[in-house]
Amino acid sequence: MVNNHSGAALQARGLTVVRGPRTVLRDLDFAVPPGRITGLLGPSGCGKSTLMRAIVGTQAKVTGTLTVLGRPAGDPALRARVGYVTQAPSVYDDLTVRQNLDYFAAVLRPGRTHRDTRAASVTRALADVDLTAHADALAGRLSGGQRSRVSLAVALLGTPDLLVLDEPTVGLDPVLRRDLWRLFHRIAAERGTTILVSSHVMDEAERCHRLLLLRDGELLADDTPDALRHRHDTPTVEEAFLRLVDAATARRKAPR
Repeated sequence: MVNNHSGAALQARGLTVVRGPRTVLRDLDFAVPPGRITGLLGPSGCGKSTLMRAIVGTQAKVTGTLTVLGRPAGDPALRARVGYVTQAPSVYDDLTVRQNLDYFAAVLRPGRTHRDTRAASVTRALADVDLTAHADALAGRLSGGQRSRVSLAVALLGTPDLLVLDEPTVGLDPVLRRDLWRLFHRIAAERGTTILVSSHVMDEAERCHRLLLLRDGELLADDTPDALRHRHDTPTVEEAFLRLVDAATARRKAPR
């Protein structure tokens, strides 16, 4: 099901990405509403990271149309409005947590006139991800979960309108996963930030306001968790997803 939203934070029409002989994303149409958490769900290798790179403007060989916050994906005007967290933590191990944030804040807002604004944004980002007590610790000595939170703090420095998170909870313990999801919901509710978060863990689908379900580069569904469960008469989104996969497989095998 594809929905049209004139005020969508993200809008794709016929979005296709080809890498060598392989079509990684195939003719995707979808819209992501503003100020909500949209989950990009699907198994590893289905094209989630490719789609996220297309959204932030770093993916090559993209065709179709992709509009981000009212502008073409990759438009220079979007740099300060989009926060992006990759699967691998993007921090400097030989700097402290605060030094990492100070550095990236200076990149976002260069010049002496922004010094106070940068300091305030670093303090806020540290508090957002609950790393204030570790601000002076070397990033290289942090746990994997703490390093992931530093990357998230970097993305939050500019108070982005859109936050793109590529599997931010993979490998984290259940308590930290819960705390991060609480943070995502707070950011969306209090700041009106649009959040696109990918995962291959289907139970995380239940934490999203809306879902994009991908399989082999094709969009199987664009809907709310409740609507997916109701339409397929299943108790979980995972079971609804499996039914969609089975239906898609049957269509491919059907004689033409």
